[in-house]
Amino acid sequence: LVCWGLGDFLIQKTTRKIGDWEALFIITAIGAVILLPFVTNEIRALFSFQDETFIILLGMSAVLLVAAIIDFEALKKGKIAIVEPVLALEVPITAFIAFAVVNEGLQALEIFLIVLLMIGLALISLKSHHFKRKVWLERGVLLTAVAAILMGIANFLVGFSSRLTTPLFANWFIDVFVSMICIFYIIANKRVGKMLHDFNKNKELVLGMSLFDNFAWIAFAIATTYIPIAIAIALSESYIALAALLGLFINREILMRHQKIGLVTAISSAIVLSLVAI
Repeated sequence: LVCWGLGDFLIQKTTRKIGDWEALFIITAIGAVILLPFVTNEIRALFSFQDETFIILLGMSAVLLVAAIIDFEALKKGKIAIVEPVLALEVPITAFIAFAVVNEGLQALEIFLIVLLMIGLALISLKSHHFKRKVWLERGVLLTAVAAILMGIANFLVGFSSRLTTPLFANWFIDVFVSMICIFYIIANKRVGKMLHDFNKNKELVLGMSLFDNFAWIAFAIATTYIPIAIAIALSESYIALAALLGLFINREILMRHQKIGLVTAISSAIVLSLVAI
């Protein structure tokens, strides 16, 4: 929750400075290097899987690559305040796939709390200008909707793959696959020199983004091995509530009445959902 909230904020700043493919390459390349010492035993068995595990890992990585590029483009072109409500679509999509594929059913109370949490997040995100038709036609909104659908699929595949292998190996495989595709694209478009120059100019920003985003995915993958995937994504999506709190206390923003109701609803639902899931 914390790392995704900070990570998305830094991704938006980074993509606007160095580009989508470059930001994604740096995130995944750093992740692959950091995780390598922890997955050496699994790497030896990579091509000896007797079932469809390798195919699932490839599919997961490919879906996440497309989802990430679209998501990064949406964050680069759109405004976070407008993009955030649409990203909440990840939650029901992930929950539906988890139920359809692995029959990961939820208790009635858990479903109620997830729905309540989503309503709370929507209320927090929606501001008066969101009710104008023009806003929903702004750059980034349609891209975000597509990204949310693909991210919903990717969330499930990451959780499912983490159970088939290990959370660290699933993340390492994604990082290697995505970084290889990204560097091929960057080389083919003769952007290596520019990427290195931009990286040196924005080193602290890029490294901060990479660490937060990698740790968010690792934490999420580990969480899905302990609790249902739908609950893990619902709780982690509460970074929207975190962003609202930061704005309230640090930037001294004024929340409208429906946002205050949404904030209380989202936080209380997340707390109860956490207790129910344990």
